[in-house]
Amino acid sequence: MDRGAKLAAVSGSPTVRRRRIARELRHLRERAGMNLEQAARQLDMSKSNLSRIENAQIGIKPRDVRAALALYQVTGTDAEALIDIARGAQQRGWWQNYSDVLPVWFEFYVGLEAEASAVWTYEAETVPGLMQTEDYARAVYRLTAGEDDLDRKVAARIRRQEVLHRENPVELSAVLNEAVLLRSVGGPEVMSQQLDHLADLSELPNVTIQVLPFSVGGHPAMTTPYVIISFPDAADEPVVYLENLTNGQALEEQDHVRGYTLVHERLRKMALAPDESTAWIRKASRNRP
Repeated sequence: MDRGAKLAAVSGSPTVRRRRIARELRHLRERAGMNLEQAARQLDMSKSNLSRIENAQIGIKPRDVRAALALYQVTGTDAEALIDIARGAQQRGWWQNYSDVLPVWFEFYVGLEAEASAVWTYEAETVPGLMQTEDYARAVYRLTAGEDDLDRKVAARIRRQEVLHRENPVELSAVLNEAVLLRSVGGPEVMSQQLDHLADLSELPNVTIQVLPFSVGGHPAMTTPYVIISFPDAADEPVVYLENLTNGQALEEQDHVRGYTLVHERLRKMALAPDESTAWIRKASRNRP
């Protein structure tokens, strides 16, 4: 397959397309021997705007992609494939219908998650969003964000979970601190239903849930929960996603991804085996007060 055909095979998520076009334009500019200031001047845009385009912080219109490709002397099938990617990046993802309740930085994450082939995550306090029941999600939002737009926030969270059940589902590996399963959120009934839901999910062939018990003591992810997202196309490199109360951050450098991947592999070895974890979760559900 030539480069143009490979580019044309890029995924359907507009977020992933925007990320791909950003990386390609940066590569082509560097190959042309131009710095940001030189290229921006030729393209009649500000240096800061071009930088934001190349970092996938903002999108770029197909006509501007065409102008950039002409500047970088890219023609033929490669050029047309990149322009097609730019057109796809202007499409709307389902999550954009929830832009009134999803922060821009989290919309970016959901756009990546929607096209993921694998999601590896460690969580210290709460059940990850991909595995929450509606009642648990509602309780979490009440505690962390109040009552505003509660139903729409929960609806968006539940919609995200379709990636676990689609034709080519996400391969999910979740390591959960024991505290996630012992901390009662929403009351005994809500928590019991959440634990049963986790145990049921762990029976899916594409879902692996492991409990990290207190008995293991210290571990390499004590300072931060994380999500590692991989994609079906090897040209779309994995991303590490970190989140705090008011913002999210995507780390794309290979050293960061490699470091978090090694941490996840270590956590999986320290945690209970998947079948032991499922039994642990079911027992915890039965024994709740």
